[in-house]
Amino acid sequence: MSSNEAADIDETKLEGEEGEIYLLQWLADAEKDLKTGTPETFKTSQTIYETKLLKVIAGAAPYPNPGRPFRNIVARCLVLIYTSGETRSLFDTLQALLKIVGDMKASDVDFKKVAAFYCIGELMAAVGSTVMSFMAEIVTVSLKTLRSSSNSVLLRFSALVALRKALLTAGKAVTDSVMKDILKQTKNALSDKSLPVQRAAADLLVVLYPSGDGSRSVADVESIVVICTKSLEGGDQDTRRSLARLVGHVLASTQTPRAAPPVDTSKKKGKKDQNGEDADNDVVSPSALATETVKTILTPAEMLGQLSTQFNKPNASRKTRIGLFDFYSALIAALGTDFVEANYAVIVKHFFMEIVCVSRPPGARDETLLIRKLVGVILRELIGVRLLSEQGQISAIQELSRSYLKKWPALMPGQVEPDSSLLVIALKEVAGLVQQLGNAPPPVQDALADPLVTLLSHPSHSARVSAAWALRSFCYATPLRIPKAVLSILELLQRDMTTLSTPAAPSDIAARAIGHAYGLGALFAVIPERPLYVSADLSAKVFDTATQLLRRAGEHDMHIATVEIEVAWTAIAALMSLGPNFVRSHLPQLLVLWRNALPKPTSKDTAPDSIRGNAEWVFLLHVRACALGAVRGFLRHNAPALVTLDVARRISSLLGNALSFANTFVAQQSQSGLGGQGAQAGGPSVPGVEGTSAASREALLRRRVYQCFTALGFSSLTDAMQMTLLQSTTALFASSEGYVGSALQAAIATSAGNFTSLWSTTDGYAYGVTTLSVEQEIDPAMNTSDIQGQRDRLNRDSIEAKIDDLISQPVIGSCEHDPLLLCQAQCTKAEIEWPEPPPSATSVVDAAIELFAALLPLQESTASKRIVSEVLDSTRSAKLEKNSGRKAAVFVNSTIAIAFALRIATTLHSRQCRETLGGSQIATTLSLFLKDALISGDPRALGRLASLSGTNFLTSQVKMLVDQVVNNRDPYARAGCALAFGSIYTHVGGIAAGPLLKTTINVLMSLGNDPHPVVHFWALSALAQVVNAASLAYAPFVSSTLGMLFKIYLLETHEPDGGTVTNTNIKGNYPVYQVVCQLIDAVIAVLGPDIQESARTRNLVLNLVHEFATELDEGICVEAIKCIQHLLMFTPDHVDISDLVNQLRAHLVSPRRPLKFASINALYQLVQRDALGMSKLGGDKLVEELFGMLDRDPSIDGVRNVISSWLEQTVTYNPSAWIDLCQRIMSRTTASQQASDPASKQGQSLSFGMSQESSGSSQGNLTSRWRTQLFALQSQKLVHSTLLVSRVPDLIKMAFTASAAYVTEIRLEGLVVLRDVIELTPAFSSDSTPEILSSAVQVCAVFVGSGIVKDVGRMGRILKLLTSALEQSKESGMLSLGDAGELSPNASVMLRISTLSAWAELEVASTQQNYLKEVVGPYRATLAVLWVASLRDYASIKGDSEVFQDSGSATIDAPYASLGREVLLPYYQSAWSVILHAVATAMRLGDPYVLAAMDGLEKVENERPPLIRNTSIREEPTALFFAIFGLVYEALASSSADATPSEALRRNAMIALEALKSLVKPEYSGKALLDPTIFDEFNSLCYRMAMTESTAVQIRLVEAIAVLATSQKENMTNWFKNASGSVLPDSPLTHCFRICSIRAFGNDSPLDRISLIRAAFAAFRYLREETRAVAISIYAELLRDEKSDLDMAGPTLQSLKAMLDNAPTKLQADALSRYARLVHGLLSACLVNIDAMRGRQGAISTMKITNNLLAAVLILTVVTPQIGFSEAALEYCCSLISQKLLEKEVSLTAAHCAKTIILAGASGNAMPKHCTKLLLPGLIEYVASVAALVDNPSAQEAHVKGVDEILKAFSAFFSSTPEDFRARTLGVLLPTIALLLDPSKATPTPVHTLAVSQLLSLATVAPAAFKEASGKMDQAARETLEVSVRQAIGTNTPAGQTAAKPQISLRSF
Repeated sequence: MSSNEAADIDETKLEGEEGEIYLLQWLADAEKDLKTGTPETFKTSQTIYETKLLKVIAGAAPYPNPGRPFRNIVARCLVLIYTSGETRSLFDTLQALLKIVGDMKASDVDFKKVAAFYCIGELMAAVGSTVMSFMAEIVTVSLKTLRSSSNSVLLRFSALVALRKALLTAGKAVTDSVMKDILKQTKNALSDKSLPVQRAAADLLVVLYPSGDGSRSVADVESIVVICTKSLEGGDQDTRRSLARLVGHVLASTQTPRAAPPVDTSKKKGKKDQNGEDADNDVVSPSALATETVKTILTPAEMLGQLSTQFNKPNASRKTRIGLFDFYSALIAALGTDFVEANYAVIVKHFFMEIVCVSRPPGARDETLLIRKLVGVILRELIGVRLLSEQGQISAIQELSRSYLKKWPALMPGQVEPDSSLLVIALKEVAGLVQQLGNAPPPVQDALADPLVTLLSHPSHSARVSAAWALRSFCYATPLRIPKAVLSILELLQRDMTTLSTPAAPSDIAARAIGHAYGLGALFAVIPERPLYVSADLSAKVFDTATQLLRRAGEHDMHIATVEIEVAWTAIAALMSLGPNFVRSHLPQLLVLWRNALPKPTSKDTAPDSIRGNAEWVFLLHVRACALGAVRGFLRHNAPALVTLDVARRISSLLGNALSFANTFVAQQSQSGLGGQGAQAGGPSVPGVEGTSAASREALLRRRVYQCFTALGFSSLTDAMQMTLLQSTTALFASSEGYVGSALQAAIATSAGNFTSLWSTTDGYAYGVTTLSVEQEIDPAMNTSDIQGQRDRLNRDSIEAKIDDLISQPVIGSCEHDPLLLCQAQCTKAEIEWPEPPPSATSVVDAAIELFAALLPLQESTASKRIVSEVLDSTRSAKLEKNSGRKAAVFVNSTIAIAFALRIATTLHSRQCRETLGGSQIATTLSLFLKDALISGDPRALGRLASLSGTNFLTSQVKMLVDQVVNNRDPYARAGCALAFGSIYTHVGGIAAGPLLKTTINVLMSLGNDPHPVVHFWALSALAQVVNAASLAYAPFVSSTLGMLFKIYLLETHEPDGGTVTNTNIKGNYPVYQVVCQLIDAVIAVLGPDIQESARTRNLVLNLVHEFATELDEGICVEAIKCIQHLLMFTPDHVDISDLVNQLRAHLVSPRRPLKFASINALYQLVQRDALGMSKLGGDKLVEELFGMLDRDPSIDGVRNVISSWLEQTVTYNPSAWIDLCQRIMSRTTASQQASDPASKQGQSLSFGMSQESSGSSQGNLTSRWRTQLFALQSQKLVHSTLLVSRVPDLIKMAFTASAAYVTEIRLEGLVVLRDVIELTPAFSSDSTPEILSSAVQVCAVFVGSGIVKDVGRMGRILKLLTSALEQSKESGMLSLGDAGELSPNASVMLRISTLSAWAELEVASTQQNYLKEVVGPYRATLAVLWVASLRDYASIKGDSEVFQDSGSATIDAPYASLGREVLLPYYQSAWSVILHAVATAMRLGDPYVLAAMDGLEKVENERPPLIRNTSIREEPTALFFAIFGLVYEALASSSADATPSEALRRNAMIALEALKSLVKPEYSGKALLDPTIFDEFNSLCYRMAMTESTAVQIRLVEAIAVLATSQKENMTNWFKNASGSVLPDSPLTHCFRICSIRAFGNDSPLDRISLIRAAFAAFRYLREETRAVAISIYAELLRDEKSDLDMAGPTLQSLKAMLDNAPTKLQADALSRYARLVHGLLSACLVNIDAMRGRQGAISTMKITNNLLAAVLILTVVTPQIGFSEAALEYCCSLISQKLLEKEVSLTAAHCAKTIILAGASGNAMPKHCTKLLLPGLIEYVASVAALVDNPSAQEAHVKGVDEILKAFSAFFSSTPEDFRARTLGVLLPTIALLLDPSKATPTPVHTLAVSQLLSLATVAPAAFKEASGKMDQAARETLEVSVRQAIGTNTPAGQTAAKPQISLRSF
């Protein structure tokens, strides 16, 4: 803690503009000091702090008003003082604070009272139990303040908050009478006109009604519910949330046991008991029946009935009823998971019976949809996603099926069928639960399989669609059921169609047939995602059925034909989702069908007095709409692949016909009134839901026409057609004629003034307003940090947002409005949402606006101006004056249409858009319109328009906006102007709008200080946009912006609960503090690292962010956390990481999802930054918390990212801890295992074993979601790379458990892990999916190849599984492994591929593992045929060949073979390289079976190898040569085309080159490769590879080229030589030489270059004699090169030797002559190279001399004697060697060369022998020079190795000397060697030792000659020799002994 001086405050600094900032910094520093203080330091500073803090609260001059941040920090400081220091002065402090709040007459000090109340509340909450005596005064003051209506809202709110906090700790001090008064006043406050007061009262009542109070009366509960319900109508979102929290708390507390026997206090209760009795009897849990004495205050049914009673009141408004579902949400969340799972049936029954099935006014379609949506949110989003465990989800499915789905139809007398509305909700929830589960255990399958198919025939259209949706979700989760479901539904459909035309057909047959068609369509939408489970012939069968129905429709009556046509087109639309591979072959037939269904309108249609009846019009409209549904499916799933220009023109013509027919009908309707209005004034109806009027059919048709035009595009449309479409769409959404409701009723409502707002209408039509929203645009500020999708603007919880948004949603959609959405293949993720298109009358408006927006930017200037004028004129039409609702709808529609068009125009960036929409005339017209739509429309539209227009328009718009801000005082207009400012700057850009930046900032800052919430909220939001867009250009304004934000934080008008009553009541939807945080975040981004330069700026930012982070509002905390993330990037040293982690951990358990997600993002950043530091702060506990969080809610992907990053960074430090954690998770059982008896037993036994081993506890009883276990298993793979050897058994056990799991995904992952550690005998059970079978086969192969068991006889079942899979693969047809049923064609082919690739792995490994030859050998004939055939099939698929056929695909009809291509191609792509590798291996080994397979033989017996004719002279290639060669070529071309090829591409290239080595041989290729065209292409590829590929690939390339040249040598030579017999310069052989030499001078690593050079020279060695000159010439270049210090020539001398070997014989005179000239030239080059280095020094010079010396000596010693060299050359060479002996750098090399020559001469070669004579003088001179260095030991030692070489050369020379000349030879050698002797030294020198050793050797070999030569030496030299020899002999003789032999030898001298 600081000293007294530091604790004091300099009051002089409080004055002026910086005073408030100074005070904030002082308070922040004070808080830090108090946090780190000790009891001793508190004694010195506590009094000063107390005094100063109270002065801050009192706010007397010079202190500023105690604004929100000041009072927050002061309160925290006071709490720190009295919790860590002395409490003696606590009474005085509270007394001082109470004095401030108790002065009721001082009305001008509300802000100070607010601060005092806040401090009182915080102190009482912390230490209230020690100062209970203050409670009476606190209660009195608080209630007085509350009752005084003259007090400000903020003060009254603060009084209630302080009272609530005081009651938490000191409530016991309050008397009963006072408590009653508090209750009374608080309940009254629930109805206060100020919403903040209502919120504070609600929070206070939560404290007044503790949850454990068993004496609570039912009347109290009812009164609270009634009062809160009444307050819903006027409440905003925050208030509804507070009220919901209170109601949820009070009702949840009724589940506590009664304190006394229940008393019937209400007559109503009896009725409720009667209603609730059945519910209790159905689902009361066993624990509740255990004793009758324990009863709750209310039963679950009675508790829920409290809310349903309010919901069902006739006078309850729509807003109130929606708000009641906030109550439901809060209640169920408060009750928790255990209660919900135990009472799920009660809850569902309550919603179904008390909410859904309550009688409504007839035809209230919108009400039905609203209730369905509300109940769905609770069941799905809250209960299903957040509360139910996996076991609870399974139980919920069983309950819904048992109680509702299976009860239709009612088969037994007395049974009552559930209402269709119940079934719709139940089916939707079942679909969601199945998607959540991700799989369906047997109990779920038993519960759903039959009811879902049965419900397809329900008479209700909505129920049928919902059943189809649920069936789709069910089959996606259990794909094994798809084929059975498709077949059964198709059979039912065919039976329906047969029955339909019979006289005895039941009345519901049409609905039944259509329902089955929906189900079939929904299943086909799943097939693209699950292609392995369904045969292609099913698709063909369905298409044939559909076309037959269309043909038969013309033969039947209209009502039968209607059903047949709808069924047929629904099936065809579903088939479109299969994609181009299926549709391509049927496209001509489809175009004919569409042409027949969409003809031009006939004269009968257009005649003014058309005699068509309503039924006929309905039929014709319906036929066209159905056909267009298929067209839309075609365009959605097959464009652009099949939508060519010709097809587009045909379709556009048909769409034009359909539009003309719709217009014709409208014209007829307007003349005759035919068809009337919709079923209600609300508009056209939905088929099967609200009737089938002609008007509704026309809307459906027009919607389809517009949708198809939008999907088709406009390149094929004429200008006239585009104009027609624009006028048609405009007339629909922007005119009075587009209104289909009752004009009379609308006029009456207008004249009476009953119309209030479009968004509050409840007819489901809302005057034809669109459901499109400009907010659907993706916010550019959003990024991947928002991990859970789009962020809510208010940071609301998703459930609250969905309920709240329904208040202003007049049109509610549902899938039955467009059932074809069922048929869309959109399963891109595991969970897909129920599609909710609006009703036809609204969806046609949406489609018209989308089409209009897409077309308008493409028009010329004249057309654009015309259309825009029509739209704007229609909004001002006099016809709309009598229909206020329609006028408002037209205005909204027009605004959104233009906004969308401008959005598309700015995206196109085309010049035409700038000239048309951005032109002065249109832009000015649009700007005037958009000015009026700034708030109700899209303020961003003005910004887009400005970006399209010029500078003059921009300037005028800014001036107009400034004038509006100054002159127009309407807050909504000013807010719209603010948004327009932000939008203009954002869209125009910083360069063009740069001059306007200052003006924009000044205006927005001014508006930011406006007291009206709407104005300052949107102004600050716009300023945040400007800051983000301006980026660094905003830097000059940072300081002023931060100062403004701080002042805003201090203002009472901007507080969430401050301001006037009117303003506070609308603040809930405008949370300004969140925007302030966003602005701070933007400013931090602008500052970047520069934030550290200014301490003032940095401290202000840090303090503001810290204060916002401590706010209780979750939305503010979310934004503050994002600011902290930026601060971590730019100024991490100033962020308290430990404190931040603690905050984030607290947020992780928050029920508020936005806060939870923001915390996860921040944790991810922290972990990415320093995982080890996080481990120290959070420890294992935090990781376990994250895993637990993931297990509770698997949808939170961000948690996975955090754990994965943490694991990757820390696994190397402690892998064992991660293994333990994953093992604990994997040891639990999943709900699927528990639900399935066999799986449950297996899982429990495994888990029990693991838990016993680990801790002995009952962990086997714990459960975990399967997705959590899957993630743990995947995490285990990361640990695998650093796995401790001691933990391998644990990993094996874990993986084995996973591989036997019920859940498919876990089983697959377990197999992958087992494949890594090799331990499995997989069981192919009946529920094994094709993916599991494939993975298991791969695991078997890996086990066999691992070498764990090398005895084939002991491999047992694993090898048997492999061989059985192979045996089945031999035959065509479907496969069936183990207990698994027969697979579909695609799955069979996939499994064949997997099997063959597994065997291929074994074949490749057999080259290194000999035991595998015994495994593969017996099946080699079968494998060869299947391998080659699979490669052929892959080549066919890759080439999109029409002759596609594979070894097992014969069952697929040719027209549908293309369907398999798309499915099978990925499997082929993953396996083909392995199979090719196996084939290449077999080819290299000369396997005759592969050759036979390449020749096209499909059946070869192992016992009789095929007879192979002489293939070396074959002319034609093998039958399948080109297929395999094509794959090789494609692999090589793909690798070389990529600048940075991936590892897979590089590996494939290596395998392809390995195969190429064999393919180029004549036995496979014949002479095909020599065809000029083929060879040119192949040659170009080889050149490209030689210049671009890595060295490893080039080595293989050179080897392959060498094989080509050698094997095809004769053919090449015979075909490509001139008259003289020489090879042509452009012949294939010449190109082979060039390719091999092209990369000898590359820039790869030295080792790689050396390997490549060796390979290239080896290739030359295999070729013709002429190439020897080329190769030696290249080598000469290497010897001459001195550009690099890398030695390339030295390591490749062996290649030079190989090139010089095998010289031509004397019979080859010409060749011998050329060879001689070549050798002479090379030797001369070497000598010239050495000579060129004379006088030069350095590494390169030394290297060049060394290499050339070695090469010259190699030439002299290798070349045959018949090749002579000139005397001069030999003399010069030997002279150079002698010279170099005296040069220190190369003396050793020269010595080695001399020795080599002498050794060669000693072997009898005459030429080296001659060289020996030339070398001896130089050698002697060298020895003498070394001997002369006796006084320089270090210099002499440097020549030890050289001397050693010379002495060895002397020895070899002496040994080859004839006996007669030995004495003379020694006469030369002995004196020379004696020069090296120096016996005078105590320690012999190295050269002395070498010399003595050599002398003894010579004396031993030739003693007589030695004696004679030594005797002739001069006296001194002989004495030196004798002494040296004696010393050597004496040294080698043991002490005390005499070496007899040497002495005898010496005496004989």
